[in-house]
Amino acid sequence: MTRSAANIVREYGPFPGVEQVGGVTFDGQRVWFAAGDRLNALDPQSGEIERSIEVPAHAGTAFDGQHLFQIAEDRIQKIDPATGDVLAAIPAPGGGSDSGLAWAEGTLWVGQYRDRKIHQIDPETGKVLRTIDSNRHVTGVTWTNGELWHGTWENDESELRRIDPATGKVLERLDMPAGAGISGLESDGNGCFFCGGGRSGKVRAVRRSD
Repeated sequence: MTRSAANIVREYGPFPGVEQVGGVTFDGQRVWFAAGDRLNALDPQSGEIERSIEVPAHAGTAFDGQHLFQIAEDRIQKIDPATGDVLAAIPAPGGGSDSGLAWAEGTLWVGQYRDRKIHQIDPETGKVLRTIDSNRHVTGVTWTNGELWHGTWENDESELRRIDPATGKVLERLDMPAGAGISGLESDGNGCFFCGGGRSGKVRAVRRSD
């Protein structure tokens, strides 16, 4: 296992009216982040919120290339980002204790925070296809270039972890600075992670240290 310090290259926010940042995803242009009662679309270049969708947005957020998926208490809602309409909903595997959310391989990957698990689920039915165990609380979840990463936030310590998707073995750790916790997590596919900062109201862009 390799271990290094996370390199925070930019901080966004805090934003007016945003008390907490939950899930984070990236649609190729905008960073979407969950903020309790709305999903906000952030321009990562300007740092400005371009628009918001008023939907329950309590935890993880994902994008499948066309639709947004958002954890809303004990369910996962499928949302049209153009209109904000909720198109469908499936039960969340943790029944309300769910955290991160990611899209990969045609399926959703859901973090279950205190149970220290990541579930791969069918996006149409919510059926659990398989479960990966972690030894730390699971916050955000993301796939990037065939690698599975998840955030942790436990005992005031937070890190990014690359894990073996077959075994859950930790392959790499990026330690966040003290006070910089990770709630949501997403990769831009080009070496940058967008991390929700919980009650700081911030979104942070993080890279591996050189």
